[in-house]
Amino acid sequence: MTKTTLAAFAERVANTGWKSVERSRPNLSALTPNVIKIEVLAGLTVALALVPEAVAFSFVAGVHPLVGLYAAFMVGLITALIGGRPGMISGATGALAVVMVALVAQHGVEYLFATVVLMGIMQLLAGVFRLGKFIRLVPHPVMLGFVNGLAIVIFLAQLSQFQVPGSADVGGHSMGVSGEWMSGLPLFLMLGLVALTMLIIWGVPKLTKAVPAPLAGIAIVAAIVIGFGLDVPRVGDLASIKGGLPAFHLPTVPATFETLQIIFPYALILAAIGLIESLLTLNLVGEITKKRGGASQECLAQGAANVVTGFFGGMGGCAMIGQSMINVKSGGRTRLSGISAALFLLAFILFGSGMIEQIPLAALVGVMFMVVIGTFAWQSLRIMRRIPLTDAFVIILVTAVTVMHDLAVAVVVGVIVSALAFAWNNAKRIHVITRDSIREAGAKVYEIDGPLFFGSTDGFAELFTPEDDPEVVIIDFMRSRVVDQSALQAIEDLAAKYEALDKTLRLRHLTRDCHRLLNRAGQLLVDSDDDPEYAVAVDYDVRTGIFGGGH
Repeated sequence: MTKTTLAAFAERVANTGWKSVERSRPNLSALTPNVIKIEVLAGLTVALALVPEAVAFSFVAGVHPLVGLYAAFMVGLITALIGGRPGMISGATGALAVVMVALVAQHGVEYLFATVVLMGIMQLLAGVFRLGKFIRLVPHPVMLGFVNGLAIVIFLAQLSQFQVPGSADVGGHSMGVSGEWMSGLPLFLMLGLVALTMLIIWGVPKLTKAVPAPLAGIAIVAAIVIGFGLDVPRVGDLASIKGGLPAFHLPTVPATFETLQIIFPYALILAAIGLIESLLTLNLVGEITKKRGGASQECLAQGAANVVTGFFGGMGGCAMIGQSMINVKSGGRTRLSGISAALFLLAFILFGSGMIEQIPLAALVGVMFMVVIGTFAWQSLRIMRRIPLTDAFVIILVTAVTVMHDLAVAVVVGVIVSALAFAWNNAKRIHVITRDSIREAGAKVYEIDGPLFFGSTDGFAELFTPEDDPEVVIIDFMRSRVVDQSALQAIEDLAAKYEALDKTLRLRHLTRDCHRLLNRAGQLLVDSDDDPEYAVAVDYDVRTGIFGGGH
């Protein structure tokens, strides 16, 4: 099981052709010229990959491509500046876009901007109240299902690039693709360029470490396509990315309670999805970069970014696992790479649209396919027979739900199933050892082993035989723990059975927190003054509420 951790997964990611960049990376204690070069080139690579993603997600949400590009710039810049994990990349994402489409279709883009602002406020509150720490409740099988599902989603998202570019113009911008699949020579040419890009990304690090392999793949394939005038789909076939600086804009929606009723459910869902995807990506990048913490700071950064984006005509966003993987495996480790990516993206919009629109989509698809190979936890397939059946089921379940529905639902389902499996396994652990009391002649001692909680109360009750027991019965909780109100009720019900038979029931070795639970439930009327410092109780008579001698 030593190779099933995310740390081992992080090592395996490097096998996609980027590991040599990582090994050669200098110490980050200072931004030396070499470090700056690596960071800036990593940012350029990410920016090139961001353009078609932002445009595609804009189409999904039903908004103008610049709305997605502005979101990618602003969210990416702010989270790079103040986010919880340097090296992470944020921007417009498909997970959010699929939720936005219904809102935009029914109420218009202005309601989307208002929703993004409210979404950001919710995320800020999550950061203020430090709710990000609850991401630690996500089990490892859920994380494996998350990365596998996201890898499949990234792969499926690239398939649309194998459709024939469209020519229709709706709402002032191209629809990107016609819906018809390529065939014949165009398809083979597209596949060949994708394969060439992947081969370059794999092979360049073996020859030189001067530039990130993905950037080299994009540049070489673009030079071939432009130099030979090959007729293949290019970024400009999706939409024009030319625009100006994003301008401050108050969402033009009525300031009424009815507006709040419309946008609140969408904002809540978007905030939850955004934070879950961001925090899971934060953990994944942390495993690769060997960093910890930053969950609450990431919540604050995502919230601030979305509030600003909503006021500047952007569609909002969150962390992007694909672009984050491109960045960290291209050598990006400091905030400079994320800042560079955002600034390069803005430069493309303002000045370089003509050049960027000539980049073949095949090169970007090849980069994303390498991301898929590096993101998917291939080791999870090999360990399926060696891990518990419930863990294997959770990995498959989370992967499937991520692909068929969305990330937030998948994670929630995975956590619930894992929690239920944990509760069931612990419910079966409770058992008892019986013996005669050494201290009190004629008394019977039940030594409970295993936690007493809602799942084990039925098994707990079946351990006792009140009718056959002597006049004094002692329950020893040395190897057990009273966890919740269901456990308290089980003890009370058992005490009632012994009381009905006019027998004495005593509790031994209850911890301090168990004392507090019993006191709050009104079952302990006398507090113990002679509990040892290691927090075990003396004998306690449930019927009289009186403690016996120390133990």
